[in-house]
Amino acid sequence: MKAAFVLIRCELGRIDEVANKVMEIDGVSEVHSITGPFDLLVKLYAPTTEAFGDLIPGRLQRVPGIRETETLLAFRAFKPEG
Repeated sequence: MKAAFVLIRCELGRIDEVANKVMEIDGVSEVHSITGPFDLLVKLYAPTTEAFGDLIPGRLQRVPGIRETETLLAFRAFKPEG
């Protein structure tokens, strides 16, 4: 499975609503409220990198209350040795 992180800017007052809707999407594993210029950080998985092309614009970006997204694809995950 491939991982991606999506930063989301929400319409004012809609962070909880957007977070709850995003959690209903298949492939989403975590949603965090964050500080900074974005409101939410979403971790999601797809079987291939190309599948994100359907998942993100086709499902995630259609959630009402989302103003803007920025997607970061993960190349490798690092884990502590042991």
